[in-house]
Amino acid sequence: MPKASSPTWFNAAAPVARRVRAYFAPVNRAAQQPVLFDPSQQGGFDLDNPPAPWISLGFIQNFLRKAASKSGAIMSGIPAVAQEQIRESLGARVGFQFLSWTKLTMALATGSQHMNVLASTTGSVPEPAGAEPFAAVSVQSGSTAAHIALSAEDATQFTVGQIVAVDCDYAGQTGYLGSPITGAYLRQPLSDPDYLRRITFNVALVAGVSSSSITLAQPLPCGAPASGAKVQAVTGFVDREGGSFYHEWSALFVMEGTQGERIFFHYPRLQPVASAEESAQPLSGKGQGRLERIALSAEFTALPITDPLDNERVVCYRSFVPAPRALV
Repeated sequence: MPKASSPTWFNAAAPVARRVRAYFAPVNRAAQQPVLFDPSQQGGFDLDNPPAPWISLGFIQNFLRKAASKSGAIMSGIPAVAQEQIRESLGARVGFQFLSWTKLTMALATGSQHMNVLASTTGSVPEPAGAEPFAAVSVQSGSTAAHIALSAEDATQFTVGQIVAVDCDYAGQTGYLGSPITGAYLRQPLSDPDYLRRITFNVALVAGVSSSSITLAQPLPCGAPASGAKVQAVTGFVDREGGSFYHEWSALFVMEGTQGERIFFHYPRLQPVASAEESAQPLSGKGQGRLERIALSAEFTALPITDPLDNERVVCYRSFVPAPRALV
């Protein structure tokens, strides 16, 4: 009789990970509702295809998180001795560098509002955030997050390789603007009909143009265009140092070990705390001494939520999924 095979268990060593992956999801600012990560249901998700609404921002470097909470003691007696420990304040900081420049990484790496530079008309008065833009064109019915239906006349205005912003006309709203990704907070109405398309995160690259539509290289982050949405060409992005608006996002950082284990750092509420800053990193090889990589530096402060489990106030969850067959 052949001997039955038996499972092989091993003692788990400290995880060895190469880099950290970053995922962000928009907080519903009006409802003050963050996006929660559930390790019991999502701990094994495909890192290249995160579950909605998490958006992958790729690898980051120099990831550093620092607790800013302070504890103290209640002293009593003669001489005074510690009778009880209390938490005096609750907070945390997170810092790292993005390895790519995109609409979203720029927005997360600035401590203020981030906007789209709409393509402007010839001869318009120069403005630091973009001059008077070309008129937006209407999105037709049947559009999806990756396919925008247009009239035949409007479709000829776009070319492959352009960036477009897709959102509704501004109509005098105040408060938090942009859904599901908040892009601004207005205290008083403006007279700019293009303002929502200036601050929207619903932007994408045009991959194809037909006689009645444009096809996008990636789906719009905010999904299919809303009823009444319009399209405008975008030439770039701009953020301003100063202002009073702070982005707020839910964040998930993942370290994947070589044995298959995973460490998750889930911050339900993160707000940028530093102004826009870049760092120059010398390249090795042929470009050494002549070329530098410009990385986006980002720093955040963690805000608390009330855990529904027991109503405790917390700023971060650290989860660990052990490697297969590792002893625990």
